Amino acid sequence: QVQLVESGGGSVQAGGSLRLSCAASEYTSSWWCMGWFRQAPGKEREGVAAISAGYTYYADSVKGRFTISRDGLKNTLYLQMTSLKSEDSAMYYCAARPNTICRGDSWLRLSDYKSWGQGTQVTVSS
Repeated sequence: QVQLVESGGGSVQAGGSLRLSCAASEYTSSWWCMGWFRQAPGKEREGVAAISAGYTYYADSVKGRFTISRDGLKNTLYLQMTSLKSEDSAMYYCAARPNTICRGDSWLRLSDYKSWGQGTQVTVSS
């Protein structure tokens, strides 16, 4: 199982930006399905964005504001967040589906992801 470590979280004012990183312990193919998820207190974990084979998918709540990308040479997944809102406050997790391509309606389906990081906290102040 690939090990994932998130970083880049912190506190920011509404309207600000933040860039999250997720470092993988081993090689992660560009076609692997990898994604970002978040969980706020009292709420279920939800999908934010995913990337696989150069294609991306975003939750409606973050479209136009967040951008997911990856650097294969660094085995790192990124989430660039802009125009942050208070409702974006949550623990953010990166996850991977090793040797699997995102497809169909499973891009942000939690049960399909097998490797998870420990999370990085994002707090947006109004």
